[in-house]
Amino acid sequence: MAIGLFILAVLIQLAVVLAIFLQSFSRITGSIVAIITVLVTAFISPWSLILGAPIALLCLVLLIAPIRKVLITKPVYKALGGAMPSMSDTEREALDAGTSWWEKELFMGNPDWKMFASYPYPQLSDEEQSFIDNEVEELCTMLDEWQIQHEDKELSPKAWQFIKDNGFLGLIIPKEYGGLAFTSYAQSRVMSKIASRSPTAAVSCMVPNSLGPGELLMHYGTEAQKKRWLPGLAIGKEIPCFGLTGPEAGSDAGAIPDTGVVCYGIHDGKEMLGLRMNFSKRWITLAPIATVVGLAFKMHDPEALLGDVNKTDYGITCALVPASHEGVIIGPRHYPSGSPFMNGTVDGTDVFIPLDYIIGGVENAGRGWRMLMECLGVGRGISLPALSTSAGGMSYLSVGAFAKVREQFKISVGKFEGVQDATSRIASQTYMLEAFRHLVTCGLNEGGTPSVMTAMAKYYATETMREIVNDGMDVVGGRAIQTGPRNFLAIPYQAIPVSITVEGANILTRSLMIFGQGAMRCHPYLFDELQLLQSDDKKGALKQFDKLFFKHLGYTFNRGAKAFVAGYMGGSNNAPLFADSFTRPYYKHINRLSASFALTADMALGLLAGDLKRKEMLSGRLADIHSHLFIASAILQFYQNGSKSKAERLHAEVALQHSLYTIQEAFVSFFANFPNRMAASVVSFVTFPSGRIFTPASDELKRKLGDTFMDDFEANPFRDYLKTMVYYNTEADDVTGRMEHAYQSLLEIEPLWQKFKKAEHKDSFEGLTFEDHVVYASQNGDVTEEEAEALINYNALRFDSLLTDVFDEHLQQAQERFNPHSLENAVHKLTDYAQLKNEAQVRNSTQINDQANDDASGDANPDHGYESDGDVEMVNEQNTAQEVKSQTKFNEAHPRAEAINHRSRDAETTLGDRMSYNHGQNKADAESQAAKAGAETNRIKKNAINKAKFQDGLRREEDDKV
Repeated sequence: MAIGLFILAVLIQLAVVLAIFLQSFSRITGSIVAIITVLVTAFISPWSLILGAPIALLCLVLLIAPIRKVLITKPVYKALGGAMPSMSDTEREALDAGTSWWEKELFMGNPDWKMFASYPYPQLSDEEQSFIDNEVEELCTMLDEWQIQHEDKELSPKAWQFIKDNGFLGLIIPKEYGGLAFTSYAQSRVMSKIASRSPTAAVSCMVPNSLGPGELLMHYGTEAQKKRWLPGLAIGKEIPCFGLTGPEAGSDAGAIPDTGVVCYGIHDGKEMLGLRMNFSKRWITLAPIATVVGLAFKMHDPEALLGDVNKTDYGITCALVPASHEGVIIGPRHYPSGSPFMNGTVDGTDVFIPLDYIIGGVENAGRGWRMLMECLGVGRGISLPALSTSAGGMSYLSVGAFAKVREQFKISVGKFEGVQDATSRIASQTYMLEAFRHLVTCGLNEGGTPSVMTAMAKYYATETMREIVNDGMDVVGGRAIQTGPRNFLAIPYQAIPVSITVEGANILTRSLMIFGQGAMRCHPYLFDELQLLQSDDKKGALKQFDKLFFKHLGYTFNRGAKAFVAGYMGGSNNAPLFADSFTRPYYKHINRLSASFALTADMALGLLAGDLKRKEMLSGRLADIHSHLFIASAILQFYQNGSKSKAERLHAEVALQHSLYTIQEAFVSFFANFPNRMAASVVSFVTFPSGRIFTPASDELKRKLGDTFMDDFEANPFRDYLKTMVYYNTEADDVTGRMEHAYQSLLEIEPLWQKFKKAEHKDSFEGLTFEDHVVYASQNGDVTEEEAEALINYNALRFDSLLTDVFDEHLQQAQERFNPHSLENAVHKLTDYAQLKNEAQVRNSTQINDQANDDASGDANPDHGYESDGDVEMVNEQNTAQEVKSQTKFNEAHPRAEAINHRSRDAETTLGDRMSYNHGQNKADAESQAAKAGAETNRIKKNAINKAKFQDGLRREEDDKV
């Protein structure tokens, strides 16, 4: 009885402590409740004080401020202050830059789904939709990326003028300055569609609308600067570039050696205060054609000419300088990964500029890094993800079409499970990219500058694009590796490294930026604590730290309690009101994993402190968890606003399972590599008490999605949706339209084609070529003339869509490809195989009885008359290839004479001839019947020729009309 009461008392104590953490009681309230519980349970069983006494003692320490500060607050403050590395102004500005959005909810472990449901789903306005349907569509028709990349090495003057005249460079500029003022979602859609036609044109339009003078002027420029530059930028009269990176500064842009020293100089014939600039910039997009150059540099005032004797080094500053300014040198072009978008160098030595060239004036001196960090969000969150989404969409369409049209081993290659392993990834990851794009632009449309979210978008969108295009290359195989104007995958494949590298190289972005900035921007207490730890006023800081630290502890224990309960109960049931039976379990998983992430992140920050900055592999795994929680949310939002069809659910299910499995494996790897093994084991047990709970998508799901990947229209609404996201066409001579045209043609005749191919594979038709088989089937009544024409027409399109390019010996000029299966050429593919075989069969049928009498003994052919099981057959009952072959007398063959005749090289024709002469009785009758058979075959061929000529005449008439 006593043992039972003891166990009951202890369980009550533990349950109350857990409830205190789950309910997030304040330090005072929680301590009082815990003390009362200890006293009550002591009456139930005095032995419960073994656990209760330490709990009560800790609560008393927490309640008595002087004791608390001496025993807990001061030691923690001192320990953390020593563990945290000093923070430069540049790092502080970077961490403090930007805002937070939905990613903060996921970081804090308690996502507010009601708020999530209230986010306005991105939609185009009528003006934006019209621009995409008209101006963007027309621009795309002007673009030929093969010609741009391999012949012109730049956009055509016509395309450039169209871009300028129609506001493509001023999408983000307010209408009051002549711009279009499009939303973030509209910008993304515009860039995606252009990129689906020409990455070169997309990059050329992308840069002025992302990180550059326009964006910086809008947010930080003086009114005079806005009036001076924005109207020209909006209409393309001014072409901008921005110089940040250089030979000595890439990812570590804060280390730029470029300088601007305050001094007096001459400008426009007047002496004035300004900056003596020295800079050397590299890899600057649009630099070779820019008319205005944005420059990032370190500003110094050694003589205190600005009036502040205590401030000589201002830090990174941004200025806007005309490209024609004296001393500015626009250098030669770079050639980034074979992509010919304008990219080059900007240099200057002792270039004097007025102070009012500083963006925002002297007041913004030294604020350049913060300005850049806040404005980087556009490029990271819109432009690069738009390019990635476009590549995914085009890969989905083109590879899906290829997988259905291309046949090997008598079936479409997309039916092979090995291929479906890749195509299911293409399908689900393209779906993820579209979902990701929508949620990110939704956040940007809200008006903030969420730097963590946009860093996620940049990294995971570009990396997913790399995986999709690589899978596409594997599926398409030889058709994809032969470079030329017919290749629809090589150019996106070649351009991948550019997206991976620019605007924060991907390795840096994942290992440092996402979690590093995420911890600062998304954690409710960490950034403020860090500020207090580095404060010069230690006494005042300690007082504030005492309050903040215990709030932080309460937050950590709350998330730990949530994670513990979720580990056993499966997570909170909180979900948006629109959740259904399919999505609700995923919201539950996200709740659980979000709480687990909050606890794990706090453990890492608390135990590693500043060392976490150097533990980049651990930081990268935390970035994977945080980002895929965001991605899973995006997929659920996108599904909710989609068709909710069975096909779309397949896409969403595989994509969600991938994200959840990725999160789980990141947790497992993090715990396995965390330096403090005890802490890792405890948190691992709390978060995953039963071990791994998620698995990758099953083979069955992949097979279903692989099949759906090749469907269109009602069977796969997502494919239909993608056509509206890119430049879609079905032109038979277009780089992307060619495969789509063949695919759509196949869908129109698929039942007929499958039926015909099955019969063909069963040797139901006579002849050597496809055209022979079609003519035979037509004459035999198996297909109508219209069906025969449809089969020949599709076969020609199919063959042409699979052709790769050939060049002259110097690889200078792509050659025109000849299609032997086209309707006008199909007649030349007809052979006399059926005629020869018919003649042989007629001769054999009139001679077979006499031959049987001559060879009744069977001595010349020991196998004559026998099957493998030993049963005897009469000669006239033998009709298999092996049986017929056994009748042949090879000693009467004339191989030299037959070799001269090209038709005799065909094995079956030779065999027929030999059989006719070896059994040569009644030759006259045989030849007579053979002549009749030959006349019939000639009549069939003549009909086919006349038909082809007639159709060719119709086409010529149509061409004349055009």
